[in-house]
Amino acid sequence: MMYLKYIISIFLIISTLITFNGCVQIKYSTSGASIPAGAKTFSVQLFENNAPIINPSLSQSLTDELRNKLESQTSLKSISGYGDLDYQGFIIGYDVKPVAIQGDDVAAKNRLTITLKVKFTNALDTKYEFDKTFSRYEDFDGSQDLKEAEGNLVPLIIEKLVQDIFNESVVNW
Repeated sequence: MMYLKYIISIFLIISTLITFNGCVQIKYSTSGASIPAGAKTFSVQLFENNAPIINPSLSQSLTDELRNKLESQTSLKSISGYGDLDYQGFIIGYDVKPVAIQGDDVAAKNRLTITLKVKFTNALDTKYEFDKTFSRYEDFDGSQDLKEAEGNLVPLIIEKLVQDIFNESVVNW
């Protein structure tokens, strides 16, 4: 009798899970992205640079990297205007601060931090939309000046920021 109740309970749980699983349609990709069924396009608006310190190539580089990530790791097509998934934002911070001071008040290490304000719109499933701030940094030797260091650091920071935005918007685990 106890064994029969156990089997019936397991059967009910499995059939409930199967039923609910059939109600939600999400496409999964090898990158871990979960795209809402019916989504075919995305758009990335140019990230305007409103930071106090301006890196002239940052805005376009960031926009291009996000677009490239979405094209290479999803089946979505990039369009101008507004896609099923739309990304827009601003660069609100581009800061350098000392993080390790030597005995003679000279920085042994400096930190370059880039901060973005991103608005993500999902025309097919609004529960995944967000308006959020993302920030990433890289440290560099105090003997280097910013112009010397940013050529290597900015691409690394952009890569991390783009991964964060990608994860937040289409990796809904």
